[in-house]
Amino acid sequence: MSPQFIPSLRAALLAGFALLVAVTDLAAQTELRRGRTVPATLSPGDTARYTVDADENHFVLGEVNQISVDVTIRVLDPDGTQIGRFGGLGRGHLRFGGRTTSAGAHTVELFVTGAGGGNADAPAGAYEITLLRHEPFATDPRRLTDQVMARFDGPNSPGAAVRVWRDGRTLYSETYGMANLAYGIPFEEDTRTNIGSTSKQFTAFAIMLQAERGLLSLDDDIRTHVPELPEFDETIQVRHLITHTSGLREFLNLLRMTGRRLDRGDWIDRSEIIEIVQRQPALQNSPGAEWNYNNTAFGLAAVIVERTSGQDFHVFMQENVFGPLGMTGTMVRPSIRHTVPNQSEGYTPTPDGYRQIGDLGGAVGAGGMYSTIADLQTWVENYANPRVGTAEIFDEMMTSFVLTNGEETGYGYGLSVDEQRGLKRVHHGGADVAHRSQLVYYPEINAGVTVQSNHAQFGSNVVFELAAAFFEDAMEVEEDDAGAEGDEADAERDFDPDAYDPEHFDEFVGRYALDAAPTFILTFTREDDTFYAQATGQQRLEIVPTSDSTFSLLAVEASITFLRGDDGEVNAAILHQNGDQRATRLEDDGAAEEWAPTAADLANFAGRFYSEELETFYDLAVEEGELVMRQRRLGRVPLTPGDEDSFSGGGFSFAFERDRNGEVIGFYLSNVRTRDVRFGRVG
Repeated sequence: MSPQFIPSLRAALLAGFALLVAVTDLAAQTELRRGRTVPATLSPGDTARYTVDADENHFVLGEVNQISVDVTIRVLDPDGTQIGRFGGLGRGHLRFGGRTTSAGAHTVELFVTGAGGGNADAPAGAYEITLLRHEPFATDPRRLTDQVMARFDGPNSPGAAVRVWRDGRTLYSETYGMANLAYGIPFEEDTRTNIGSTSKQFTAFAIMLQAERGLLSLDDDIRTHVPELPEFDETIQVRHLITHTSGLREFLNLLRMTGRRLDRGDWIDRSEIIEIVQRQPALQNSPGAEWNYNNTAFGLAAVIVERTSGQDFHVFMQENVFGPLGMTGTMVRPSIRHTVPNQSEGYTPTPDGYRQIGDLGGAVGAGGMYSTIADLQTWVENYANPRVGTAEIFDEMMTSFVLTNGEETGYGYGLSVDEQRGLKRVHHGGADVAHRSQLVYYPEINAGVTVQSNHAQFGSNVVFELAAAFFEDAMEVEEDDAGAEGDEADAERDFDPDAYDPEHFDEFVGRYALDAAPTFILTFTREDDTFYAQATGQQRLEIVPTSDSTFSLLAVEASITFLRGDDGEVNAAILHQNGDQRATRLEDDGAAEEWAPTAADLANFAGRFYSEELETFYDLAVEEGELVMRQRRLGRVPLTPGDEDSFSGGGFSFAFERDRNGEVIGFYLSNVRTRDVRFGRVG
């Protein structure tokens, strides 16, 4: 999907509470003790406040059973700064908690979700609150992992699994919560879970295996193997597919433009990927010149494996990879209609409880793979001591691809490649509709960690924090070798966000355009001591400092790194979310006057528009002083003006086109990974 800020629970570790909690529920005041459930009620417009006298570095876990009220939980530190927010589940058990970062009186606020302007006369709803755990924050990595994962444990929550290994020895392996809520089936070590895009390394490996066998070359024109693809002005090589540098449109983003509701399980057939490429009029970039995360390319890579082997992809993988390695719990799901024995169902929180969400269609090659935590350990251990494939294959997969301009992408063949505290790190995350996955490998110490979950709000990047806990000895920088880089790493580890001077953020304030999609703008602002990031067409979200130049989004699994030029001035930023997206600072530095179209201006954009590529109509109209887009499946989407003749909304960017007489004749639609899809005016 486009790099929208996708909700996660990363902020869970920031909040913490003391053993005794004073509860203020309007007129009543009650002490909450561990293991004791306290019933309460809450009306729209009211706030229940739990004052907390917390010591530093304590871990507490609480739970609210939303019996007949939809509650949002907000956690404030002793200074009144929000450090955690929990919600999204309108009925059932909602867990909250984490670690204290300072001592003093914290506040936990409960209010009715969405009641800010609601009916204050609505009846009160009932809930129960329980303090489940209180203990010192763990330093032992095993106990720490148990605390981190506690939010997803118990009989009322979708679950998760963790496995840690080093030098062939399993250090930790545990599961939490439920694989199936309807039948009360717990998450077990042999539970098969959709690993989403973590599958991409397997597809890249299959390509490399076929190349080793002489059945293809990475330099081949992809039309050599899939001749029905169109002949573009430039040649796409096989290697461009598995490095995200092909220039093809991303099919999931493209299908969303047509009104396909991927979040509602709309059917997608694998054959559509080829049809989509056949309708693409031109490449979005020269092959090898730009990194742009691309599921279309990996879908085509799976087709090439099939064409060169004469086997269906799921059969090829079973006979050539899973079977020989003894990965008995791993399989490619050919379509969302195929049965997966012992699978975890994916769930997402909704106002009426957890909703069971199916898998994305057409995902084979880009995703569509189910595995277990034990099998993923087996797979990664094959990197160091190959029983299937060769060391040369894995070395090449774990080497960052170099673009035509000489820049490295930080991505090899189906794997992200970077460093963590001095150690080379190889990893890939995955997210289907509700399943989450992350697999990380440290080749220099032959160690790895994997986390899986069937909870849509699970923050899988926690895998890196767990790795730091288990492999801390290997990540320490030697004092005599530290130098400037070591000092910088130590400074980041020792960074105290409470000591950050808010005025220092002013040098980052401004607008930054994604290099891959210049109409997609990240805007950074400051209000007193609170910092915000806002993406085009999306709500403003709070960010917190993690060093003097890096920030993490509280409500989202994403982070920002600001970059300086040779002159020391901040000139760019990198959005870290399912890969890295560079954004260049706009020269106006956010100070340019905003375009404010008049009612007459807006009327010029109203009309019916049609895309031949998508075979889709969009209707634009002016309603109550704003431009609105309507589409049969997407519904009503208000559009916000940006630069002149451009709007955004619903995760889309609209760049309008005029003829020589100044009349609006169409627009180009983008959502980052799919760009410049033309709609012409037809009415």
